[in-house]
Amino acid sequence: MQTIWCKQALLPDGWANNVRLSFADSRIAAIEHGTEPAADEPRYATALPGLPNLHSHSFQRLMAGLAESRGGPAQDDFWGWRDLMYRLIRDLTPDDVGAIAAMAFVEMLESGFTRVGEFHYLHRQPSGAAYADPAEMAAAVAGAAAETGIALTLLPVFYAHAGFGGLEPNVGQRRFVHDIDGFARLLDASRHAVAALPDAVVGIAPHSLRAVTLQELRALEAMAAAMPIHIHIAEQVKEVADCLTWSGQRPVAWLMDHAPVDERWCLVHATHVEPHELAAIVASGAVVGLCPITEANLGDGIFPADAYRAARGRFGIGSDSNVRIDAAEELQLLEYGQRLTQRRRTVLVPPGGSTGRALVDAVLGGGGTALGRGSAIAVGASADLVALSNDPLGSGDRALDRWIFAGGGPSIDAVWRAGRKVVSDGRHHARDAVAARFAQVTQRLVR
Repeated sequence: MQTIWCKQALLPDGWANNVRLSFADSRIAAIEHGTEPAADEPRYATALPGLPNLHSHSFQRLMAGLAESRGGPAQDDFWGWRDLMYRLIRDLTPDDVGAIAAMAFVEMLESGFTRVGEFHYLHRQPSGAAYADPAEMAAAVAGAAAETGIALTLLPVFYAHAGFGGLEPNVGQRRFVHDIDGFARLLDASRHAVAALPDAVVGIAPHSLRAVTLQELRALEAMAAAMPIHIHIAEQVKEVADCLTWSGQRPVAWLMDHAPVDERWCLVHATHVEPHELAAIVASGAVVGLCPITEANLGDGIFPADAYRAARGRFGIGSDSNVRIDAAEELQLLEYGQRLTQRRRTVLVPPGGSTGRALVDAVLGGGGTALGRGSAIAVGASADLVALSNDPLGSGDRALDRWIFAGGGPSIDAVWRAGRKVVSDGRHHARDAVAARFAQVTQRLVR
């Protein structure tokens, strides 16, 4: 049994002051309110549940800052970025993928994420041949999760085609592709790869409507059973135009008409949607996965989160391409994008509420659903906690507002995952070793 004392803690029914939290066997065993700290008891200012990162491609951390030059007079966009990504991953080994993932996971934990949804589609050898173990790359990701301590929801990706209508995959996609039978073997091997991780979840991820046919999508949905199902959708204007040309429908509308979308589903990005599509998402119970930093970096556009929130739609946040990993910044940019489009302040919050608190509550709920595990400071819950540094102005919801929106406000002090303290004074305990290995990989692969 270990205990910590917090000046305030965000519990399921609101803030409590002078709180002692007791951990046993990775879970919260007891919560006491109105206590005084013992003489030798660790003390913290503000405790909140660890945040879920519902969408990550950890290997893309290798690309951070490498795609910011304009190559010529042609318009730069997502598709040019994708070509660079294909080139950079040609020679990645399982050890490389593990080293890059470990660096990304360290940074996630240091920023307040305690569970990651790894949308994992780098499966094959550089030649396109299968590894002897179909989940060789997934095992490398699982090893990085074990090393860093982050909770893992592994989402093996089915990717079979280069465009709508079942186009043959191109050479840059050869490390991704499977047929349905091969994917079933990958899914079984992925379950084995994460079996030793505490409270790991395995879901399923049709990459996008570009990468699957209707028949394949139906086979994957049947394979998923009760598992989370994640899919990229309506991220890019060109994607929407191509879907219209192919089917006569926009991507979200087509998906809703052809798949039994429900609360198992996470629709990642859903950037370009019409009001009737928003209403269909809300009615389905699906979660929208928003990745504001990546969506801004790639020039995707801005999801109509104001209208979606007003309709009681559920959403979470993810770090996606991992160009920058910062939970507070994802939340800040989500709100600021709405302010810029709506030309008003405090958008994603009901009247009288705190913007920071509304955002944190929303992503805890939506992200927990999407990843198959929630996060809460409650007896019996996994002890996944984030402590913010002391802030004389940070009482109650104001602590969250200042963490997200105020430079010089509170920062991440400590993080516990399954009762184990993995971050102290804002720094992950394994950072030095992980960063050294990551540096070796980047120096070898980046020219």
